Amino acid sequence: FMDNDLKSITEKIIEFRDAGGGGNTMIQGLVTGHGDRGAELQEVFLWKTSEESRNLSQKDISRVSGEIADIFIHLTYLCHEFKIDLFGATIEKIEKNAVKYPVEKSKGSNKKYNAL
Repeated sequence: FMDNDLKSITEKIIEFRDAGGGGNTMIQGLVTGHGDRGAELQEVFLWKTSEESRNLSQKDISRVSGEIADIFIHLTYLCHEFKIDLFGATIEKIEKNAVKYPVEKSKGSNKKYNAL
């Protein structure tokens, strides 16, 4: 079993893709495939109340898990293609969001940063 870190899982995903098991790896296919996976994830929650969404059946949790993994794989392909450090980009985005959405102004609000 491999280490549970971003570098190891990225290598495993890229090895699988390069061996021919990764499906469509054209940029447009990856981007649209990512959208399709997001729609499939949304489908699990369609027509559910907030309470129902927090108390999913084991079958729905398994489906959510699979769709999240698919989304992660697509993101990994895109990051690899454009040499984006997903971990670093995420940290940078969190830092930017902290400035755009200061807790004292944004907590409990769904307003966009320019409307706070």
